[in-house]
Amino acid sequence: MKPQLKIEIVEEPKLDETEFIVQQLIKFNSRCAGEGNFRQLAVFLRDADENLVGGLVGSTYWQWLYIDVFWIQESYRGGGYGISLLAAAEQESIKRGCQYAYLDTFSFQAPEFYQKLGYTVFGELPNFPEGYSGFFLRKVLQ
Repeated sequence: MKPQLKIEIVEEPKLDETEFIVQQLIKFNSRCAGEGNFRQLAVFLRDADENLVGGLVGSTYWQWLYIDVFWIQESYRGGGYGISLLAAAEQESIKRGCQYAYLDTFSFQAPEFYQKLGYTVFGELPNFPEGYSGFFLRKVLQ
């Protein structure tokens, strides 16, 4: 006889519950694919008053840099800061043993920016959101 289980949809999950699920997946992945040497990575951009005006948040594992979030305050865009932040993240990930990088972005964000810096598209989700596309990009790190 199967045990009675309940499916629950939670709009505001407790942090300890989501962390439990994440840790269980990490344990499973490690058993299957080996220790990934997972480490978070953050590269911040600050102004003269130490205010946060941009940054890149991601992680490194299994020889890959994953860029999760990358943002720069609009008044600082176009000044080369994005290139510098991305280069710093890539260099740090190489020091950590990474050989590759990947990320996702939207057509209304900056896919061309990444492509100019050596990233290539390996997937697209059309109409995500409606009228736009989501793109997945990767790069072999030097």
